[in-house]
Amino acid sequence: MSAEFGPAGNCDSFSKVHKSSLAAPKWIADFGLDCYEYQCGKGVHVGEDTARKVGENAQAAGIVLSLHAPYFINLANPDPDSFKKTIGYITGACQAAGWMGARRVVIHSGALMKRSRREALDIAKKSLREVVAVCDGRGFPQTLCPETMGKINQLGDLDEVLELCTLDERLVPCIDFGHLYARSLGADDGQEAFSRMLDRMEEVLGAERASGFHSHFSHIEFTPGGGEKCHRTFEDDGGYGPHWAPLAAEIARRGWSPTFICESAGTQAEDALTMKKIYQECLP
Repeated sequence: MSAEFGPAGNCDSFSKVHKSSLAAPKWIADFGLDCYEYQCGKGVHVGEDTARKVGENAQAAGIVLSLHAPYFINLANPDPDSFKKTIGYITGACQAAGWMGARRVVIHSGALMKRSRREALDIAKKSLREVVAVCDGRGFPQTLCPETMGKINQLGDLDEVLELCTLDERLVPCIDFGHLYARSLGADDGQEAFSRMLDRMEEVLGAERASGFHSHFSHIEFTPGGGEKCHRTFEDDGGYGPHWAPLAAEIARRGWSPTFICESAGTQAEDALTMKKIYQECLP
């Protein structure tokens, strides 16, 4: 087993040639990549027929699928109407993922909403327990992946996401290294920081579950007061981080097999291929 690499959604070079995501799996495979994260961040608008065709095309091309659920999810909001919507966003995403054969669904953790981090996390844990129960009741087998978030006022630092994942062994963290870099104002970067984060994941989740974590990676611009401002590309000037090479070396050294989804702004396939090549150079 080794790490897998692919884009989040369709990059600019794909969209210049193709109008439909149905063509994406073969294009991604021909490009030299392994996986594809279908984007439903603005809502689950894909129909069953299209979703099944995406899944069939991915299977034919040997591309592993995941799906990003709507951004509107807020596990930390206890309001009954808000939570009902969150349930709907997640179950809708799982339904679409099921049609596609996508194995993982990435979900946002939520906002603090003037609560302490502890209060917000406790609410999110209660909500996530209910979400898992509802998904079980509806027969959805997908792995849910709570994501680390990039803004300081959002729930979702590394320890918060790992604590959410302790609720059920089927939960797998989506570690967005760009988000952690942004919310730490650039501190979470480099071999020492990556080693510390991976050690913490193994400590909380155990070696087997930690080694197959889900991940987003891109360079990110941040602001001193808020954290994440916007995603950048590997070619952008300005010294944006985090740096990929030390993380690639650390993953290769440990023999871990995570899924890395590149979220660069428009060049996500090209940058994912760069990531894959650097990683392969680090393999023993």
